[in-house]
Amino acid sequence: MLDLPRSLRSELKEPLGPVYTDPRALVDAAGTPIVAVGDVVTDHLLSVTTPSVALVDGRTKRTPLESPVDLSSFDRRLAVENPAATISRELLEALTGAVDTDETIAIVVDGEEDLATLPATLLTPPGGSVVYGQPEEGMVLTTVDESTRSHVRELLARMDGDPEAALELLGTSEQE
Repeated sequence: MLDLPRSLRSELKEPLGPVYTDPRALVDAAGTPIVAVGDVVTDHLLSVTTPSVALVDGRTKRTPLESPVDLSSFDRRLAVENPAATISRELLEALTGAVDTDETIAIVVDGEEDLATLPATLLTPPGGSVVYGQPEEGMVLTTVDESTRSHVRELLARMDGDPEAALELLGTSEQE
């Protein structure tokens, strides 16, 4: 549905919030719900709490993990396909359903989950948090508010593919 163009790669390296190395401090600062993107982030958060939604792909920095994240504390698990440097319709649909429920849900991605931070930010209610990894630095805590959503909508609108359909599927648009 969406492909990451080269022109956006460097922009996406800038964190969307403060970087934490202590999961307890991050959880104390986070709003609810918490959506975790990435295996290492999810594993760290699970030492303190079970995120409402977690997206994992069995890899860190494109390298397979020696042992997978223990997802047994989640109410449900979903499996989706999402190739590297893309946001698939399947991922968007799973994420939309997962954020909009009282169950804790782990989404196991065949491919790569990195870009899920963007749609997760649009789907998470205001005051909620999206947490993702910043390589070699720690965990980024993104607090969802209208400013963050507006920035993410703008980024998604600049992706290759069908941004308009993706934003519509997410229940948002560039005009909002």
